[in-house]
Amino acid sequence: MTGESKTRVSVRIYGQDYTIVGTESPAHIRLVAAFVDDKMHEFSEKNPMLDVPKLAVLTAVNIANEYLKLKEEYQRLAEKLKQKKDGEDDD
Repeated sequence: MTGESKTRVSVRIYGQDYTIVGTESPAHIRLVAAFVDDKMHEFSEKNPMLDVPKLAVLTAVNIANEYLKLKEEYQRLAEKLKQKKDGEDDD
């Protein structure tokens, strides 16, 4: 046990109710759920023939893709900043 208190939040994603337990604030959990819900609706509009499990996987893959691109960009920028700071330290 890490000592962090857990929060239980009821959310609705793509018409289904879920209780999410986490250490983040209720507002953050609701924001994440709303993001997933919006993405599922977005992909459903583009692919109306997909059943819910396939839609959920497509949504997860796209969100993971966005996350990994942002993570790579963050790492690139962090390295660039480190190099800049290291260059300033040499002065």
